[in-house]
Formats: sequence, C-alpha cells, structure tokens
Amino acid sequence: MTKDELFEIIIDKPDESAYKRAKKRFDSLAKPLDGFGSFEAAICKIAADQCTDKPDISKKGLVIMIADNGVTCEGVSQTSSDVTLSVARLMGAGKSTVGVMTEGYPVDIIPVDVGINSDEKIPGVTDLKVKKGTGNISKEPAMTEEECLGTISAGMSAADKCMERGIKIVATGEMGIGNTTTSTALFCALSGCEVEDAVGRGAGLSDDGLNKKTDVIKRSLTFHKLNNTTAKALEKSYVFNALKCVGGLDIAGLTGLYTRCAQLGITVVIDGFISAVAALTAVSFNPGVKGYLLASHSGREKGCQKVLDMLDLVPVIHGDMALGEGTGAVMLFPLLDMVMSVYNNGMSFSDTGIAQYERFDI
Repeated sequence: MTKDELFEIIIDKPDESAYKRAKKRFDSLAKPLDGFGSFEAAICKIAADQCTDKPDISKKGLVIMIADNGVTCEGVSQTSSDVTLSVARLMGAGKSTVGVMTEGYPVDIIPVDVGINSDEKIPGVTDLKVKKGTGNISKEPAMTEEECLGTISAGMSAADKCMERGIKIVATGEMGIGNTTTSTALFCALSGCEVEDAVGRGAGLSDDGLNKKTDVIKRSLTFHKLNNTTAKALEKSYVFNALKCVGGLDIAGLTGLYTRCAQLGITVVIDGFISAVAALTAVSFNPGVKGYLLASHSGREKGCQKVLDMLDLVPVIHGDMALGEGTGAVMLFPLLDMVMSVYNNGMSFSDTGIAQYERFDI
C-alpha cells in the first residue's frame, strides 16, 4: 500500500435510514423515550453501521496491538521495555488483566504482535511484526515510511481476520511500555495542544519522571519539526509524517484496524487515550472512519477527553481508568448486550395496552 492509496480509501456512510428505524423501534417499546440515553444511541448507531434495523453484536472481538517503543531508553516509564514481552505472553495465555476479566464472556481476544522487541513466537499471539520496536523518537523517526505503511496494512489484515470470524463489533486495545509518550507526542503534533496540557503519568510516574517525560516529548516534537499549526493539521501528508516520526507501531496498527473496519461496516469501540489517538489519526486520513466509532470511556490520561472532543464523541463510562489492553472498551460490551436484550425482546406499548409516548422534539 502507498500513501496515496491510504489517503484515497473510500468508506461508505452509515445508513441513516437504519438509524431512524432502530430509533423508531426503541420508541415503540414500553419505556420512557430515550430512556437508555447514550446506550440507546449506540445501538441505533450500530444499526446504521450494519445497514439494518436488526443489528447483531452477538459475535464480539478485542484486537490488542502490542509493540515496543525505543523512547523508553530516555526513562519515560517506571518499568523497562522487557515488560511488553512479559505481558504479551500473559495475553497469549489469556492470563493478562483483560483475559481474566472476560473469562467466560463471549468475546474473541486477538493479541497482535506488530513490534515487540523480541524474536520469540508467542503462543496465542498473532505474529504480524513489522519491526522490533520503534526508534527513539527524541533522536530519530519511530519508523520509516515503508514500516509505517506496513504496520497500517497489518492492522487492516487484523480487521479482515475479524470479518472472517464473523465478528460484528470490535474493541481496540494496545500494550507497549512507553506508549503514552508516543501517543501524547502524536496528539500534540496533530492538535497543537501544549505538551503540559496533554501529558500524563502513564503507569505511574513520580513528579521527576513526569517532568522528564514532558521534556522528552517537547524535544521530540522540536526535533521532527512537528510544532503544529491548524493549517498543517488538515494535511494528510503532515499527519502521516507525524505518525511516522513520533507515533508507535501499536498506534499505526490500530490506525489500519479502524480504517479497514470502517470499510467493512464493523463498529469499532475506542478504549483509552492511546487507541483514541489512533482513531484521530485514522479519521485524519479518512474522515469517513468517524461514522463507525464508539467511545467506551474517558481514561485518566490528561489528553484522553481532549482527543474524544476532537472526534466529537461522548464516552459512556467514567471510571477514571488507566489500564490499557482494551479493558475499558470491553466493559462496554455487556452493557450493550443488556440494552440489545430490551431492543430485541422488550414489550411494546401495543402489547401492554399502555398509550405510547409522543415525541415532541424536532
């Protein structure tokens, strides 16, 4: 895939008529109008994405992009990069946090190695490795152009695998020590946000650690001349250069996942800050991706809500989470299941003999 091919991808708009029919179905049920609030809107949106007023989310998936980040050598994280491989092994065995919390729940967990700094083939982890970790973004580009495009393509391949499995809704996750540094750098490059207003403590930095992380991000943006202006932010070539220079392999992989899922009509659930930055990147390349996104939660990272605001998405869960792995995204699934149960099986006003509520809003 070339950059031009990436930029020219065509994505069909969700079916607005299916949304309206799903909304009419909700209105016919014996409950207050819009009683399920954001959850009701989410089901109608999924209906639009699937172009039917009988949406199906019985088959769910979680794709976790795993990669190392060379910037960890700058001391931006409390732990060493070796932890990425250790957690990946747990993911492959279903023993990481998200594996334990979803045990017995019907979701296919698909960990994907797009850039772990190891030659190890990890049981249970899909190997789509493009590179063994990124470069140190404070001194060199994270990836070459070819590596960036290759990782986006790997993410698209992961989406195709979801389609082959019959998965109708995909949650996004990531894992890689140092990736709150790369995602913050990329977000600041794309938004023009000041680093101090976006940077967070990641997995738990001290004040000194946070100051060091802030300095590293600033130096990275200056080194790559990514001190953004609004005009530049609108240019796809600028966005690609920013991803290539300061992004992570996990972010690039998720960018491809979002893009291909949108092409396939699969709704994608954003997890926290890192996957939200990847969503922003995908939308910057192809605005049509936005129509297939759902925000699960507003994470603890300082920039998380800022990214969702840029995407004009409202998260459903406010849990002050900072876990990664797609944990917040999969938490949305059982809540959607409950609302889908009512959508499919709820009593209608006509069944109960109760007069239906009249909608007065325009």
